[in-house]
Amino acid sequence: QNVLQMHATHSNYSDPDKLIFFEEIKIFGVSQEITSVTVSENNVVLEYPVNIIYDPIKQVAVITGLHLEQGRSYTVRWIQNLSINERFDCYPSPDPTKEKCEQLGCAWEETSNPNVPPCYYSSANPYSLKNIQSSSTGIVADLSLDSARIRANEAATTPISTLRLEVTYHLNNMLQFKIYDFQNPRYEVPVPLNLPSSPINPGQSRLYELSPQIKPFGIQIRRNSTGTVIWDSSLPTFTFSDMFIQISTRLASQYLYGFGEAEQPTFRHDMNWHTWGMFTRDQPPTYKLNSYGYHPFYMALEEDGNAHGVLLLNSNAMDVTFQPTPALTYRTIGGILDFYMFLGPTPELVVQQYTALVGRPVMPPYWSLGFQLCRYGYSNDSEISQLVEEMKAAGIPYDVQYSDIDYMERQLDFTLGARFSGLPDLVNRIKAEGMRFIIILDPSISGNETDYPTFSRGMEDDVFIKRPDSDEIIYSKVWPFLPNVEVNETLPEQTQIQLYGAHAAFPDFFRNSTVTWWKREILEYYNNTNNTEKSVKFDGLWIDMNEPAAFMNGAIGGCRNDLLNNPPYMPHLGFRSEGLTYKTLCMEGQQYLSDGTPIRHYDVHSLYGWSQTKPTLDALQEATKERGIVITRSTYPTSGRWAGHWLGDNTAAWDQLTKSVIGMMEFSLFGISYTGADICGFFNDSEYELCVRWMQLGAFYPYSRNHNQKGTRRQDPVSWNSTFVDISKNVLNIRYTLLPYFYTLMYDAHAQGSTVIRPVLHEFVEDRNTWDIYEQFLWGPALLISPVMHQGAVTVSAYLPNARWYDYYTEEDIGFRGQFRVLLAPLEHINLHIRGGYILPWQIPANTTFYSRKNPMGLTVALDDDLLAEGHLYWDDGVQIGMYCASCHSKTLLFCRENDITVLHDGYTDPNNLMFTDIKVLGVPSSVSQVTVSQNGEIIASPHTVNYNDKQVLTITGLQLQLGRNYNLQWS
Repeated sequence: QNVLQMHATHSNYSDPDKLIFFEEIKIFGVSQEITSVTVSENNVVLEYPVNIIYDPIKQVAVITGLHLEQGRSYTVRWIQNLSINERFDCYPSPDPTKEKCEQLGCAWEETSNPNVPPCYYSSANPYSLKNIQSSSTGIVADLSLDSARIRANEAATTPISTLRLEVTYHLNNMLQFKIYDFQNPRYEVPVPLNLPSSPINPGQSRLYELSPQIKPFGIQIRRNSTGTVIWDSSLPTFTFSDMFIQISTRLASQYLYGFGEAEQPTFRHDMNWHTWGMFTRDQPPTYKLNSYGYHPFYMALEEDGNAHGVLLLNSNAMDVTFQPTPALTYRTIGGILDFYMFLGPTPELVVQQYTALVGRPVMPPYWSLGFQLCRYGYSNDSEISQLVEEMKAAGIPYDVQYSDIDYMERQLDFTLGARFSGLPDLVNRIKAEGMRFIIILDPSISGNETDYPTFSRGMEDDVFIKRPDSDEIIYSKVWPFLPNVEVNETLPEQTQIQLYGAHAAFPDFFRNSTVTWWKREILEYYNNTNNTEKSVKFDGLWIDMNEPAAFMNGAIGGCRNDLLNNPPYMPHLGFRSEGLTYKTLCMEGQQYLSDGTPIRHYDVHSLYGWSQTKPTLDALQEATKERGIVITRSTYPTSGRWAGHWLGDNTAAWDQLTKSVIGMMEFSLFGISYTGADICGFFNDSEYELCVRWMQLGAFYPYSRNHNQKGTRRQDPVSWNSTFVDISKNVLNIRYTLLPYFYTLMYDAHAQGSTVIRPVLHEFVEDRNTWDIYEQFLWGPALLISPVMHQGAVTVSAYLPNARWYDYYTEEDIGFRGQFRVLLAPLEHINLHIRGGYILPWQIPANTTFYSRKNPMGLTVALDDDLLAEGHLYWDDGVQIGMYCASCHSKTLLFCRENDITVLHDGYTDPNNLMFTDIKVLGVPSSVSQVTVSQNGEIIASPHTVNYNDKQVLTITGLQLQLGRNYNLQWS
């Protein structure tokens, strides 16, 4: 590298007229300035008055002042001024030293910034490409390893020499590039993807161009329309060994979003030398600590506003480092490199393309969009019953009640504790009143019971994870308590678990036998064929602790494979020195895929929750015969196909409001639409103002649940005062009013992969101000939510992008756009704005969705600058499994143009004979005196009334437009 060899192969010829000299050398593609040049002949340095000119824009260096005679051999060497931002970390493990660094053949120089790596690569990676075969559908090539340049000091990190690159052009907007060992099969992620049945049609034009870099090896991908390089891995970091795989790429800009799950202070990643780990863990949201889910996907913006996305399909413990180059480095400790790139070119299209691959988000039942209450620490079923009655008496909209693990006997799945013996009757009663009930299930199963059918049947079916080459089950400690012991509940919870915790076994949900067993246990609990009076008729299942979590490191009796549990490279995870077994089981645990292939927990740890999710939804739907909902704590790409996700055990603190919005927007990128945080906070006592503001924000979470920890104060809406009740009631009535619009957004996500909680930049990516907004968000394209998220604030600084906006409450055009404004936000108020150009369907609210779905519907038509608007409504019975038969759903298209509203249905008849009775048109520039209703081109009688006010709002009431029929309304 940085050397030009000039070797004269035939040097007997001399020009008869004069000697010929080389006096100038031009070097193209020089990424850093050249600071010095030396010329040598036969290892003797020659002195020349060298001059160097460098053009950083064109990346061209010109060296003049040379006098190199033709026919002689020379070596020209140059040194580049390596910018600190161009350093790539050569020693990412803890405690780097100069000695360790130089053993790896890297350069050492400390700086005043402790985040800048002192040990960095100073030479190219040792791989090159050979045997390259290109076609119209992709590229195949082998990687050759220069063994003289291997940088490793132990077998597990010695580079592999039998690598192959496969590139597949799947679609004009999606490609895959994969690097694997073609001689020795390695673990590959067993998650099915929706790959096209055949690669791209050769005649189809691609949005991208991939260029393999031969030596040193790299891959460069450009966007064809602009020439922007969006991936360039021709960097010194690439290495591929058994337990350490690393690859870096330059990025097109500093604007990168995604990767998870970990708590972030901003939506856009800070590129200034930050490293984030990924490995599923029972870790409450905390800055930089790897948490419940594993999502190696990012979306990036290019400087011109185009967007692309990248998925690395790998499930081993991993970290990613961002640096201001801008560049990104992946490090993983197993598997292969299997990348998928999506070319957008808009942020919303990137998510749609990504979810086309991993699966569209699950369609939740309508009732699951209602407000929900839960608490860890209900003392008995009477306490829940009393809460239900208090909420009803207060008239607060409320659809779903939960019970946490309190309902179980000693936290044993599929049991019912004596204090909750009345739970089956309570569930049946509230369901008869139009509500729903969800219970929690944990994966770990106690092995200390003498009469526990769930464990006994699990043993018979061989469902539990064992030590390798053994019948010994790996036991740890989680929630189940031992039988026949008196628990001292005054002790700290963790102390109780250590003293009284049972041996807990972990089902292997990859196995077919486990899936069958799990479904049988769920069905038996729902039906309870031995005693139907004890059957619990739940409507949804909440699966927790499925990272999988343990309350000790490893297993009872210890772990036995130190190489797996404490690998040569330990990624940047929380509690890094504790190894991979921190709060989970041993990495040597033996699991089996559905086809019987043995697999190590080391490889599939982060897929544990994923493997539990679909079997849980399948069992729920078989039990209830309805769509139902599963809420899971641990997620992986494709989890959104089967479940929603709550953002975990947060804290009652002001910063958590902002972080919940960031978390929801990230999960929008990940293809999981049904998300939300524990409203008012899980840990610690909430306080009045915080909980008010959180109830306002939480009313716009898809998954809107107030939930908190045992031992903290009550924080449900009726536990405060009458003012709190009124504020909660008012904001939840807004939610319930807009549920038809919100349910339609959920359908759009399920059918097309669009986002529900939508970052503002997704709709206004041409406006760079939106690229850093994370304290506001959109419901779909049309409703902007600007909550107060700071203590004591009675105003909010909101950005209103370049569109026509109407205040939700006054229905008036606010009169400004494309700027930040300070908006009034007294304690009882959350700022909401409707975007011009859209039609929002709505419905008169009620205390549950069971009753609100029977109420009259309406439309809010918000005109844009051209006096146009459009929208649509998806409607079905809200619970049916599968929504694709023509007679069981309605898709209503809504258009407004030239003083004319058109409502187009597709023949669906709702059993409640729903009607649109009210239509509001916002931004009508002149007075309206008459509105006519027609069907099939004929004016029909209509008992409506018309009102037009000085806020330019046209209100039409008393309509009788039946859902499922076509109408046209005109005004003059």
